[in-house]
Amino acid sequence: MSDPRITSSIFTRGAVDLSALRTPAPAPARPAAPAQSVPSAELPGTAAGGGVAVIDVSEATFQSEVLERSLTTPVVVDFWAEWCEPCKQLSPVLERLAAEAGGAWVLAKVDVDANPRIAQMFRVQGIPMVYAVVGGQPIDAFSGVVPEAQLRQWLQAVLKAGGVSVAEPEDPRLDEADDALMSGDLDAAEQAYRKILAESPADAAAEAGLAQVGLARRVAGAEPGAAITAAQANPDDVEAQLLAADIEVLSGQAEAAYARLVGLVRRTAGEEREKVRQHLVSLFTVAGPEDPAVASARRALASALF
Repeated sequence: MSDPRITSSIFTRGAVDLSALRTPAPAPARPAAPAQSVPSAELPGTAAGGGVAVIDVSEATFQSEVLERSLTTPVVVDFWAEWCEPCKQLSPVLERLAAEAGGAWVLAKVDVDANPRIAQMFRVQGIPMVYAVVGGQPIDAFSGVVPEAQLRQWLQAVLKAGGVSVAEPEDPRLDEADDALMSGDLDAAEQAYRKILAESPADAAAEAGLAQVGLARRVAGAEPGAAITAAQANPDDVEAQLLAADIEVLSGQAEAAYARLVGLVRRTAGEEREKVRQHLVSLFTVAGPEDPAVASARRALASALF
């Protein structure tokens, strides 16, 4: 499964109506003891500092434990049943991640056999089924068992949607690739970055790392001073200008490198111009899209092109 999420449009169309759960349900013929929040110390998922990380929820407690709690803290609702083998794979992972989160979000477990009305309201057709509830409304969901790496990404998106400041988790794959790059093993670094991009095509850090590998290969064996001097003496020599820009980026003068290549775009045409443009874009990738200098240079590039 490439993406555990399903579109939130089913929620915005009103397909999931929780209004009936906001009022107490009719009393059963034989009153049962109300479900209680399970103390965190008794659960495998215990929030740092002793706070509740995992709670068992019934229809009687759904409004307070899920809807009202979600007004301040994102709540992840896990629909499960004792007979469900896939649930036994997913639920322990959710509980562990809830404990790791330290109270940033709460896991609410709903036994569908004991609480069929809640499952009906959420239109649960199969389990395990997991919903994220923020601000009193479901915002996202997935069904089935998903890899932990994807589950972490989904939870990150839920926290951001809930306005929770999220520190991006460290990725051991990136650490390995970065170590290879820093040690000068460019082949290993390239292989590692490409593997990450095959698994996560939009990974900006891996894209930047791969661009750095290309940059390191281009400047290998070059003498910085001589390269800059040659570029100054030959302003229309495309190869000399590209190498000088690479050296400027590596020496911390990225803005000068961008300006150099934007100027070259203005002075060239056809295939040469496209070559310079692509080279400049690769240098943007090294810095990353959030770099202010990149944003400014992109505007200058657009002006030079059009």
